[in-house]
Amino acid sequence: MKSYKRAIFQQLISNLAEPRRFIQVLLGPRQVGKTTLIHQILPLFPGRTHYVSADEPGLHAQTWLLQQWAVARQIATSTKLDTLLVVDEIQKIADWPRLVKQLWDEDSLHSCPLKVIILGSAPLLLQQGLTESLAGRFEVIHATHWSFREMQEAFGWDLSHYIYFGGYPGAASLSGDVDRWARYVRESLIEPTLAHDILLMVRIDKPALLRRLFQAGSHYSGKILSYQKILGQLQDAGNTTTLSHYLKLLNQINMLCGLEKYAGQEVRKRGSSPKFQVYNNAFLSAQNNYSFIEVTQNPAYWGQWVGSAVGAHLINHAIGTSIQVYYWREGHAEVDFVLKKGDKIVALEVKSNVSEKISAMTAFNKAFKPYKLLQIGGQGMPLETFFSSSIEDLC
Repeated sequence: MKSYKRAIFQQLISNLAEPRRFIQVLLGPRQVGKTTLIHQILPLFPGRTHYVSADEPGLHAQTWLLQQWAVARQIATSTKLDTLLVVDEIQKIADWPRLVKQLWDEDSLHSCPLKVIILGSAPLLLQQGLTESLAGRFEVIHATHWSFREMQEAFGWDLSHYIYFGGYPGAASLSGDVDRWARYVRESLIEPTLAHDILLMVRIDKPALLRRLFQAGSHYSGKILSYQKILGQLQDAGNTTTLSHYLKLLNQINMLCGLEKYAGQEVRKRGSSPKFQVYNNAFLSAQNNYSFIEVTQNPAYWGQWVGSAVGAHLINHAIGTSIQVYYWREGHAEVDFVLKKGDKIVALEVKSNVSEKISAMTAFNKAFKPYKLLQIGGQGMPLETFFSSSIEDLC
C-alpha cells in the first residue's frame, strides 16, 4: 500500500479488528493527513461505518453529536454488525469529553457493538479532555509531521527538497513556486493554527507576542537563545514567564519547542536557555527570505537547515515514546542533541568535522559516559540513513 503513515494505518486496522475495548483517538497537527488516512481505512472495515465532521455544527454542536451517535447506534442495532463511528475535529464541540463518556458508557451497558474513532487537531485540548473525563476508555495514536521517507515515497522528493520544504503533503505540489508555497504555508497552515487552535485551548493575552515568538523561534530553529535575548528580538516589554508559557503552548500543538539543556539535574534543565526547534522545516523556510537555491548552495544556511531537519526528525519520532530530546552546552562546547531513554544516553553531532565540535563530544563523553556518540552527516552516519531511521534505532 502506497499511503501515508503505514504503521498508523496497520495499527488502526489491527485495533479495529479486536473486540470493542477502547475509543481510538487519532491526534496530530493540522494538515498531516489524519482525515485522508481514515478515508483509506473506512472501506476496509468489515462492518458498517458512519463518518462525520464537527466543522459545521456551531452553537448546537452537542445536539448534533447526540444525533450522529444515535444514527450510528441505529445502524449497529438494526444490522447486528460491528459499526464504526468516526468523529472528526471533535475539539470544536464544547464539553465533548463529558458527552462522549456518557454515550460510550451507555453503549457499554447495553452491549451496543459500536466502535469509535475520534480525530482532533488540537492535541493539548484533546489530551486534557481524555485524561480528565475518559480515563481508561481511550487509546491514543499520534499522527506526526511527515518524514523524509513518506515525502519521498509520495512525491519523489530527494533529501534537499525535504530539508528545505519540510513535511507538509498538501503543500508539496506548490514547491515549484517557492513564493506561492511560502504564502500557502503561512496563510493556510500557520495562521489558522495560531489564530484559532491555540485560542481553543487557553486565553492568550498577547496574541501578537505569540505570533512574533513563533516567527522568531522558526527563524532561529537549531539555535540557543535566552528568553531575555528573544524579548529583545521581539521588541516587547513582556516577561520571560509569559514567553516560556507561549513556547510550551506552541510545543503542545507540534509547531515549535524549546529544547532544554541536558545536565543530569532537573533544576539545571529548567533553568537553561532554550534551543529553538521547529517540528517541520516548512516553518523555517516559509518565514525566511532565502530561496531553495540560496539555502542549498550556501554552506552556512545549509548547515542550519540540516540541523533543524535533524532536530525535527528527532522530536517528531519521540512523540509517544519514553525518549526525551535535549541539547548540551558548556562554555563554547556544544553537542547538538542528546537523547535520554531511561538510564541510556546518546549524544548526536550534526555534520561537522570542526575541531571544536569534536572537543565538545569529548567533553560530553567525559562528563556523562553516554551509551553512544553519533555523528550525523560528514564522515558519520549518512543523512539519508539517519532520516530513514526511527529514534528507537538510535538508542
